[in-house]
Amino acid sequence: QVQLVESGGGLVQAGGSLRLSCTTSGRTFSSYTMGWFRQAPGKKREFVAAIRGSTGGTYVDESVKGRFTISADNAKYTVYLQMTSLKPEDTGVYYCNSKSGLFMWGQGTQVTVSS
Repeated sequence: QVQLVESGGGLVQAGGSLRLSCTTSGRTFSSYTMGWFRQAPGKKREFVAAIRGSTGGTYVDESVKGRFTISADNAKYTVYLQMTSLKPEDTGVYYCNSKSGLFMWGQGTQVTVSS
């Protein structure tokens, strides 16, 4: 069973930056499209960004385009989400998983953006 561990969240002022990390339990994700998702209080979990393991191609949701970048280091079994120009509406718990949610969801990492 693949375990996903997210880290790197925190409290930041609007306009600030954070880099989130997602480490798998030693399993390479090169065969998968890995994604970042977020869930704001009282809202459904939503897609943020994804990276194709086979090609490295990336795509992001329109709401974060130009501000968030997803990347991966297969050797470290880690997927990253670089977040810049953060807005209060980016506040939420951030999770990683395969794009289709194949694996058990981790605990996520809290991101709080103050205005």
